[in-house]
Amino acid sequence: MDEYKVGTQNTSQVESQSSKKKAPLNKYALACALLASTNSILLGYDIGVMSGAVLFIKDNLKISSSQLEILVGSLNVCSLIGSFASGKTSDMIGRRYTIILAAATFLIGALLMGLAPSYPFLMAGRVVAGIGVGYSLMIAPVYTAEVSPAMTRGLLTSLPEVFINVGILLGYIFNYALAGLPDHINWRLMLGIAAVPAIGIGIGVLQMPESPRWLVMKGRIEEAKRVLRKTSENDDEANLRLEEIIKAASVVGQSPSDSTGSIPSKWKGQGVWKELLRPSRPLRRILVAAIGINFFMQASGNDAVVYYTPSVFNAAGIDNRKGLVGVTILMGIAKTSFCIVSALFLDNFGRRPMLLLGTTGMAVSLAGLGLGSMYLHNSYHKPLWAIALCVVAVCADVSFFSIGLGPITWVYSSEIFPIRLRAQGSSLAVSVNRLVSGVVAMTFLTISKKITFAGMFFVLCGIMVLATIFFYFFLPETKGKSLEEIWVIFEDKKDKTPSQADKEMTER
Repeated sequence: MDEYKVGTQNTSQVESQSSKKKAPLNKYALACALLASTNSILLGYDIGVMSGAVLFIKDNLKISSSQLEILVGSLNVCSLIGSFASGKTSDMIGRRYTIILAAATFLIGALLMGLAPSYPFLMAGRVVAGIGVGYSLMIAPVYTAEVSPAMTRGLLTSLPEVFINVGILLGYIFNYALAGLPDHINWRLMLGIAAVPAIGIGIGVLQMPESPRWLVMKGRIEEAKRVLRKTSENDDEANLRLEEIIKAASVVGQSPSDSTGSIPSKWKGQGVWKELLRPSRPLRRILVAAIGINFFMQASGNDAVVYYTPSVFNAAGIDNRKGLVGVTILMGIAKTSFCIVSALFLDNFGRRPMLLLGTTGMAVSLAGLGLGSMYLHNSYHKPLWAIALCVVAVCADVSFFSIGLGPITWVYSSEIFPIRLRAQGSSLAVSVNRLVSGVVAMTFLTISKKITFAGMFFVLCGIMVLATIFFYFFLPETKGKSLEEIWVIFEDKKDKTPSQADKEMTER
């Protein structure tokens, strides 16, 4: 561990010098991040398009509200399978081919849903698409984090969330464009069109390089060096990053480099779960942070609000279907715009300030949405000001989500685990994310009927207050740190010798 800290301190010194001037955005790393993140469009499109498609599916297939909840939530529950398996899969076959596998699985699911003649057939397609979504949610940010330079990692790793929001907006637009078609055709086109980008994404990802950190773990040092040279500002920075990765790989249990400079390894992710289930003190803190942020991301109810916004506004007095879909487009524009703003400023302001701003804003917005919904629920006449309050509050809620929890969850989860544990540790955290998302989506309408939409929004407001407190105490800042350096942040003074603590105080 001492050797590892020396490496990270050397890198930290170089990065602290380079951070005095604005870090340039590496175009090759940006291209890799964009290609990997396009996979997230598929999830976003499904979320957005399903919010409108359910209106027509319910009428066309004559299904109940409970069946509708199961249909909507099943994608999130089934994505638990993909996210749980993605860690081991990506350790075995690589990050790049796992992204292709995710796109191919979603392609099959989209075709099944688009051609579904009945509810069971539609559910089968939903299950397959969910597994593909699970793979995509874990692997896109992990790959991007492992390719990105430290000073622009926040921007690049938040791109999957940007593309999710772009996909949601596209889903809303296709809802609006296809809503006028007959009910037995429109929802099938809405769902089936997702197969087209899945094909393009699978082909595009073939042009991407493999993650340099995965290549090092497999002993393919020269290939890793070539990738790092393309994603670094110069050869010196590339060599320094490579040296740091090799040292970190050796520390976490890999065979040390031999005389040729390679790491002889048949590593396929074995032994990782043993460490995750019996964690050291620093790793326990990492697990608490990663699982906690993923839990609160979905416990915020954001996905359910997006899925069921038409139902919420229908209850508020907007009963025209095109009008309902039109309101969701407005929400999608706000959500996407603020996600882009967050991505651009994440490396400047840091993870913690943006996250705390986002959760605080969500708590206030949900309180306003609860008040507006409560007034509308208890009023025979639907006043325009109350409807306007609900529309503004929903847009504010999803906007603050896009500032904080939306992008930062993927950034934080993918960067805090040590190199050997990163894929499977992230898959564990994302599995919690998917499980909570499925539970919320499949119970949102049922609970809302019991306590009203207003009561549900007040509950979500309370959850966001708890989230703000949790993030303040348990999530340290990781801005500008290399992936290999972040481990040290989660060690406390009890884990360090007096000489190490004194040395750190001197450096500060």
